[in-house]
Amino acid sequence: FFYVCIIQLVLVLGDLCIPNRKGKLPEQFKTLLVPGKIKHVLCTGNVCSKSMDQYLRNLVVGNAANVHIVRGDMDDEKSYPETKTVTIGGFKIGMCHGHQLVPSAHLESLLNLQRKLDVDILITGNTHQTEVFANDKKYLINPGSVTGAATFNGKTSIPSFILMAIKGNNVVTFVYEYKFDPDTNTQKVKVSKSEFSKNEETASGTFE
Repeated sequence: FFYVCIIQLVLVLGDLCIPNRKGKLPEQFKTLLVPGKIKHVLCTGNVCSKSMDQYLRNLVVGNAANVHIVRGDMDDEKSYPETKTVTIGGFKIGMCHGHQLVPSAHLESLLNLQRKLDVDILITGNTHQTEVFANDKKYLINPGSVTGAATFNGKTSIPSFILMAIKGNNVVTFVYEYKFDPDTNTQKVKVSKSEFSKNEETASGTFE
């Protein structure tokens, strides 16, 4: 018989901060995030409004149960958990906003949480800066802020999100950033790609 391994498209985003620090998603991102194409949504928190919560759930047509959101430090929604684990394809994925970690966004703090949750992939936010890092066959991801909202100390950020194409024990990660392009002197969506497998080590990016 033939075993068919289906590719599952997973949207990873967070720190929307709407309307607290930002008014809306970049229009260039809205045109890319078409309802019906995405199988799962993993959000690192700081959704900050019911309208944006509903927007995320509408992206996964007919299966809102595939939308997973953890609580950020600016979220009032009490139903969001502090951490969550989900399994997609061959990967067990852990989620946490990241403001709870001490020190925040430090590599050792992230690895400790990954061990505690016992996951293959750990997704966190809070820094508003994209990171993709593989270590000892473990994968750490930070999608940044999808709106480019400023950090708690007022530091500006680049709007970004991540798409993961998961097939069995393999994942291809696409980082989307809306930033200045010196060649055209305009703001453009730029995409970078990396791959990770549970069977081999592939690193891209760094945590400090």
